[in-house]
Amino acid sequence: MPTALLAGATGLVGRECLRLMIDDPSFTRIVVIARRAHGDDISSRRLDWRVVDFTRLDAHHSLFKVDDVICALGTTMKQAGSKARFREVDHDYPLAMARLGVAAGASQYLLVSALGADAASRFFYNRVKGETERDIRALPYPSVTIARPSMLLGDRAEFRLGERIAQRLGFLMPGGLKPIHARSVASALVASAKDKRPGQRVLSSAEMRTRFERGR
Repeated sequence: MPTALLAGATGLVGRECLRLMIDDPSFTRIVVIARRAHGDDISSRRLDWRVVDFTRLDAHHSLFKVDDVICALGTTMKQAGSKARFREVDHDYPLAMARLGVAAGASQYLLVSALGADAASRFFYNRVKGETERDIRALPYPSVTIARPSMLLGDRAEFRLGERIAQRLGFLMPGGLKPIHARSVASALVASAKDKRPGQRVLSSAEMRTRFERGR
C-alpha cells in the first residue's frame, strides 16, 4: 500500500495525478508540497498538503519518508522571466527532491520531463530538461520513471495560443509529436508508481497516448 509525495499539484499534470491518487484507495497517504494552500475542492483524509519554500526543501526532509516521489514541477521561460529562474524550477528543485527522497528511503522517483529532453541539446529548454533527467538517473533509486510528453492539453487558467492551435490541428502531426492530454500523462505516471518496475524507463508521448488516451 504505497505512500507518495507529489510536487506540482497545482499544475496541469500534477493536478490530474492528485485526482487519480485521491480516487485510488491503494495510496494510503498522499503528501503534497506546494507554494500555496489548496482550494476547497480538494478533500481527502489521506491527503497531507504542506505549503513549503522550495528554496529550503532541506527543512522539510521528514516529508520525504514515502515510497514514491512524483515530480510534476515545471515552468516556461515566459513565466520564469529568466534562464536562471527556469533552471531553478525545472532542474534544481526536482533534483533537490530526488536527493531528499533517496536520503529518506524512497524507492521510486517519477518525473515529468518533456519531448526532446537532451543534455547535449543546443536549445536551452531541452538541455535543462535533459540535464535534470541525467542527474536524477545518477541517484541510487531502485526505480526511476521519466515521462516525456509532447505539448500538453488541458484546462489552464491562462490562454496559450500554441495549445489552442494544437487542439485544432494536432491530428495533422506525426504520432510522436501529437499533443497529449495531461490526464493521459498523469494516468501513465500513477500506473507506473503502482507497478514499481525496477530499473529506469522513459515513457514516450506516443506510448502514453496509445495506452491512456481513454483518460482524455
